[in-house]
Order: sequence, then C-alpha cells, then structure tokens
Amino acid sequence: MKNFRDMNYGTRVKWRIRILYLLLAAMPVYMVAIGELGGGDSRITTDLAERFSRIVFFGGMAYTVSRILHNKKLLQNRLLLKEQMLAETDERRRYLHDKSGGIVLDILLVCQLFITLTASLFDMSAFYVSFATLIVALVLKAGAYLCYSQF
Repeated sequence: MKNFRDMNYGTRVKWRIRILYLLLAAMPVYMVAIGELGGGDSRITTDLAERFSRIVFFGGMAYTVSRILHNKKLLQNRLLLKEQMLAETDERRRYLHDKSGGIVLDILLVCQLFITLTASLFDMSAFYVSFATLIVALVLKAGAYLCYSQF
C-alpha cells in the first residue's frame, strides 16, 4: 500500500474529501443511535450541556461541509492548491504544530470532543468532568503554541 506521505498533494486532498464525506455520513447515524439509546433527554440535561451538544454537532456538520467545499475548490484551482501545499509544508508552521502537541494532541482533542458530546447527552457529572478536561487540553495546546511562536 502506498504511504500517505508518498502521494502527491492533489491525491491527498482527494483522500481528505473522502474522509470528510464519511464523517458527514457518520454524524446523523451517531445522532440516531444516541436517540435510540435514550440520550439527549431535555429533562436531565443542563442548559450548558444542551447548548454544547448543539453547537458541537451542528457546528461540526457546518465545519465539515465547509472543509469539503474548500478542498473541492483547491482541486479546481491549481494555483490555490499549490499555495495550500506550500502553507502546509512551511517548516515554521510544522515546528509550531509539533511543539504544541502535534498530531497526537490533535487526535486527543477530537476524541475528547466526541466524549464530551456523548457525555452531554447522558450524564451531567461525566459531562462536567469531560468538559473541564477538554478546556484544560485546549488551554495547554494554545499556551504551548503561543509560547513557542514567540521564539
């Protein structure tokens, strides 16, 4: 199997679009599954949990659609595709990303967001703990990024 790094940039963007379509298809399936399991009952969720779940879910859907459209636009315009490739391969940006946690922390943040979203629909004590750890992780990532960007 061909390594992701060995692909040309246009092929990478096509793979991103495919993955985003899968994510977009999985989101309604997730909400139906949550509804069938009895989650999201407005009698047991607080206002913060209810707002958080709506913002994350529908905001995530809007963000996914916007990224699909952006990536499709890149594929249609070779100049934009080249500019995006240069921006992604910029050594300073890659250094800052790696020093502020890199891909591991990014994956952890996405998982933590999913866990917090699920907890907001079922259990308020689990939601508040998960929400607090999500905020701490975001602050640490932002703080490390700002700290290393000064040098």
